[in-house]
Amino acid sequence: MSNDDQYGGAGGYGEVGGTGQTRTLLPDTPADPYGPTRRTPRTSRSLITVVGVVVLLIAAIAFANSGPDTPSDEASDKPPAASSTAATGTDPVTGKSAGIPKGFAHDEQGAQSAAANFAVALGSDGMFKKNTRHALVDGIYAPDVAARLKDPQDEAYSADFLAKLGLDANGNAPQGSTFVTRTVPIGTRVESYAPNAAKVAVWYTGLIGMSGPKSTDPVRTLWKTWTFELSWIGEGWRVVDDTQQDGPAPVPGDVPVSTSDDMSKAIKEFGGFTYAR
Repeated sequence: MSNDDQYGGAGGYGEVGGTGQTRTLLPDTPADPYGPTRRTPRTSRSLITVVGVVVLLIAAIAFANSGPDTPSDEASDKPPAASSTAATGTDPVTGKSAGIPKGFAHDEQGAQSAAANFAVALGSDGMFKKNTRHALVDGIYAPDVAARLKDPQDEAYSADFLAKLGLDANGNAPQGSTFVTRTVPIGTRVESYAPNAAKVAVWYTGLIGMSGPKSTDPVRTLWKTWTFELSWIGEGWRVVDDTQQDGPAPVPGDVPVSTSDDMSKAIKEFGGFTYAR
């Protein structure tokens, strides 16, 4: 479901929210002991970039072997309307089910809000633990889709896979470390809309990695677009299919890299949001 070739986000992503410390450092910052000796992360980052699973995928996280991104369609090349770049809309919903916001409006704005919050949930660390993963999938995907996803996902989130991310068989980080995975929506775009079906793209940035003194995969950022196909089922929006592609990504900033202690503290102290258009 992801075409990310680098370990670097949700799910996801679901391609996409621990205790501990990460020593992350630029080459010219010797004060951070994590820098000079750390091993460059490889395919493990791409494996967890997205924690959602496209319906027809055999494995839930076949991120590393995907092909190059396809060019955007004609609609995405057109200049956006001024209203699409502004923070607009009604207040976020107040209800939750299995940790997922619920009660999104049965309209175009509600579909956008649902898609943004689904990206956040599928990009959280709950996807790496079986019970919470099943609850998230049941609360986000259409019932028939969720039923087909669970077994392939359970196989994909194997003990061996989790070990490559520095987690134990139950998805827990080592003592003194924090596994970081968060999806942060930047904006949404409606690809198509009908009263009972919508296609919404969520442009997001994310955090992914292990924060801890012995980690070889420091927390990094990623930029992706997660596109959800939604159906109005019962009393809410549900996902029937989803895909991801890299970018758009801005030029990296020159803010100094934070230490392990600062990163772990921030992850514990700063909570996430309920997103609404």
